[in-house]
Amino acid sequence: MTKTKSTAKAKTSTTTAKATKSAKTKAAKPAEKKTKAAERTSETPEAQPQVDDAAKAKAPRTKKANAGAEPKVKKLSALDAAAKLLAETGEPMNCKELIDAIAAKGYWTSPGGKTPHATLYSAILREISAKGNDARFAKTERGKFAAKS
Repeated sequence: MTKTKSTAKAKTSTTTAKATKSAKTKAAKPAEKKTKAAERTSETPEAQPQVDDAAKAKAPRTKKANAGAEPKVKKLSALDAAAKLLAETGEPMNCKELIDAIAAKGYWTSPGGKTPHATLYSAILREISAKGNDARFAKTERGKFAAKS
């Protein structure tokens, strides 16, 4: 029994030693923080560069005009190119035919996708369902679309 009492005393003495050590370090840390804060506030304002309000406000950027340069022609999307082609031809086409004809006329080129016809089909159906009567396309039969007049 004497061994258990001595080990219990040894455990409590180490825990109290740890507690006093941590209390000392905690007490030392706020003092260090206070001295750092005091050093920051003791700096003179002369040490910091003066910036007037006019320099702080950014001047608005002006765009340089390109003298004699033609404005960039915006590339058509596949959907816009399909609407343009269908309006020109006036006959209903399926999406594979549309993609081939759009590429042949140079209105749009595929960025390398495997199924641009499926993407175009989905986009046309989405426009028809979203815009209803205001859509540029009309579904004439299964898989074929025409320009709405």
